[in-house]
Amino acid sequence: MRRVQRGELSAKAGNYLTRRQAAANKKSATKELKAEDHWNSSRKNPSIKSVLACLHTMMGARQRCMYCVDSHGCDIEHFWPKAAFPANMYRWENLLLCCSECGRFKGSQFPLTEAQQPLLIDPSIDEPWQFLDFDPTTGNITARYNVAADDYEIKGETTIEIFQLDRREALAAGYQKTYRDLHKVIKRFLETADTSPDTLVAELIEHDDHGLLGWFFKGNGQTEAALTQLQTDHAAAWKACVEAFTFR
Repeated sequence: MRRVQRGELSAKAGNYLTRRQAAANKKSATKELKAEDHWNSSRKNPSIKSVLACLHTMMGARQRCMYCVDSHGCDIEHFWPKAAFPANMYRWENLLLCCSECGRFKGSQFPLTEAQQPLLIDPSIDEPWQFLDFDPTTGNITARYNVAADDYEIKGETTIEIFQLDRREALAAGYQKTYRDLHKVIKRFLETADTSPDTLVAELIEHDDHGLLGWFFKGNGQTEAALTQLQTDHAAAWKACVEAFTFR
């Protein structure tokens, strides 16, 4: 998973979402709203297709799912489920991109805290690697351990449980490959140091198929020997990477 920078919708698409949300709110107030039908009636509108295109752009050329960052993001996902939270159904800030498998795993599940805050990571708002960790040995995503609280991050645990991020063999294999590829790029830089920081950044982005740059430069991956050496011996390159990977 990686932090996602939300894109700008066209005025036409934004206005369409606003109108459809107003219509949904009106039906909801009179108990007439059937959320699934209401959404499906909007799906063929060019503005909804524009929304999907913007979500694809947010994820780059590979158009990966915003949850697993492995499979193709094929559909619009409502972070706050539309049936239970119809007031968010057409809010741009509530729309994400997901693959069919993550969508099936999540379904209508949406656990909340006692204060009614989401226990799932929203990659367009949260920094995922504050709550998640990565195990290079297994390739699994795990919950990050909070030393101060002496416990695992509940948001990480819940997200992993809902999307089964630690029980998908193909997903783990993909993360391991990305881990190895990124390590090779960093080690090659450390061995030769004839690459400019900008070139290093570009090469790392090219090989980051699963959003692991966030783990390397913002999460517990910083403690890896190669990353420690990069930070110590090549401060300018380290700074360039940290600044470039805000949304990775």
